Amino acid sequence: MTCLPGKTDKALGLVIDLDTCVGCQACVTACKGWNDQGYGAPLSDQNPYGAEPSGTFLNRVHSYQVQPDAAAPMIVNFPRSCLHCADAPCVTVCPTGASYKRAEDGIVLVNEDACIGCGLCAWACPYGAREMDADAGVMKKCTLCVDRIYNDTLPEVDREPACVRTCPTGARHFGDLADPTSAVSQLVAARAGYDLMPEQATRPTNKYLPPRQKDRPDQASLLAPLLDIKATGFAGWLDRVLGKI
Repeated sequence: MTCLPGKTDKALGLVIDLDTCVGCQACVTACKGWNDQGYGAPLSDQNPYGAEPSGTFLNRVHSYQVQPDAAAPMIVNFPRSCLHCADAPCVTVCPTGASYKRAEDGIVLVNEDACIGCGLCAWACPYGAREMDADAGVMKKCTLCVDRIYNDTLPEVDREPACVRTCPTGARHFGDLADPTSAVSQLVAARAGYDLMPEQATRPTNKYLPPRQKDRPDQASLLAPLLDIKATGFAGWLDRVLGKI
């Protein structure tokens, strides 16, 4: 069942802790592996072992080296996938209705049978969270592992997204962000979690937790570029980070 923007019974999503993400890529590997055998068509790769490989991923982790003036360098690891926005522009712009948001849990999905591969949804997404599968000719995106979280044949401990289940540092959390009493909502409140690029007014369900600056007073200047994402949005933050490399 689809829904009107912002109208969902639940808001299932992820909370990502930038303080504990080490950029190990375990979540990327788990996501690719699970979705190759689960939801939808396999995620294709083109010339994976060649000089110019390409492929489709639903989750990526970008790592940047940041070195402010007169300070030791640090690595910033920034996981990125679909944020399952309350007001998802990808859903609004889709000409066939292939992109839709579910009323029962707020998950944004793609009906691959209805997708014509026009790419409008990727153009409308301000987070770069969608990828065209070159072999299938349809758009792919994070599904929050709908075939895991509702799968009664799996042990209860495995009924969460593959990226969350696999993360070795506990940097990824899954739950209902519409419920203020849920563990993820309480975590966001306790750690001042924030929306990515709030100026876009998409109201993303997924939240990011900033590094705990108070725990590392000697690295205050190093954390400034990362914390600046709250003020400048992803594009402005990325420009600032890349400018330090």
